[in-house]
Amino acid sequence: MHHASLFTPVTLGSIKLSNRILMAPLTRCRADAAHVPTDLMVDYYAQRASAGLIVAEATMAIEGNSAFGGREPGIYSAAQVAAWRKVTDAVHAKGGKIVLQIWHGGRACHSLLNNGAQPVAPSPLRIENDETHTPQGKKPYEIPRELRDDELPGIVAGFRHAAENARVAGFDGVEVHGANGYLLDEFLRDGSNQRQGPYGGVIEHRARLLLEVVDAVIGVWGRDRVGVRISPLNSYNFMKDSDPVALTSYVAGQLNQRGIAFLHLMRGDFFGVQKGDVVTAARAAFKGALIGNMGYTPAEAAQAITDGALAAVAFGHHYVSNPDLVERVQTGTALVEPDGKTLYSPGARGYTDYPAMAVA
Repeated sequence: MHHASLFTPVTLGSIKLSNRILMAPLTRCRADAAHVPTDLMVDYYAQRASAGLIVAEATMAIEGNSAFGGREPGIYSAAQVAAWRKVTDAVHAKGGKIVLQIWHGGRACHSLLNNGAQPVAPSPLRIENDETHTPQGKKPYEIPRELRDDELPGIVAGFRHAAENARVAGFDGVEVHGANGYLLDEFLRDGSNQRQGPYGGVIEHRARLLLEVVDAVIGVWGRDRVGVRISPLNSYNFMKDSDPVALTSYVAGQLNQRGIAFLHLMRGDFFGVQKGDVVTAARAAFKGALIGNMGYTPAEAAQAITDGALAAVAFGHHYVSNPDLVERVQTGTALVEPDGKTLYSPGARGYTDYPAMAVA
């Protein structure tokens, strides 16, 4: 067996996993126009059920102004809940475990995808280094509306309702999306949060909304089935923080006090702009199951687990094109590289048509 430590069981909170290879959340835009998961998504997730745990893609917690791609799924309507139930049933039928990542797009959204609703954010600062896809083609990101303090309980309530719906849909837990420049991450980092008051300024205030959401979700699921994903270094979506290591330490410490099932840490920056060792900071402050993510090879992942630095590792890039990633790693079989042109295109091509390896 290759990389043996990856294939030992592990428990995240009360979620028992058969191996330590996790499927990272991957936005693929295969829901329908009403953000309802499709039968194609049922097949896609079922194909990948041998993962120790699937973290399903970023899913809209709140209806109104949180869509950023047009075909991402939601979890706020009865139709969405029923469709997700087909996904979870299919994964469970194959012996898999799956949690739902609940999310709000914040300033990464666009009014053309949200019936004219202006995107919202902690501060009226738009994403400056890119354009976004809309029904009218690529457009510059819009200046978001600054959320008022008295609106934030409604955001928390929206995440709580999403967590309740995820239970009805049959998930094994939820992951709160606090990463990659979306709403909760925008509040965390001082490059995007320049407000004052109880939700801005010092780290303790900037982290308040994320922690209020986590507390609300724990109230639904219990702490042992809740995870959180953060990306303190990632500059994707025009993000930065003046002290990402200190931010990591504070957030990890607060989550440790809450005893959540796992902390899912993106260790680097997609673009290599921001540097720092956030893994050591997270490990020092968070005593529970730490999940590593971003650029790990199977060998590096296995070593980190053997050394006790991580409980498991989430793989994203290669889960696009290797539905049987666990079996390929276990047998030392070469991995297939994904077709970047079909990551977000409609239909089965580049989604459910990647073959499993031949079995002798």
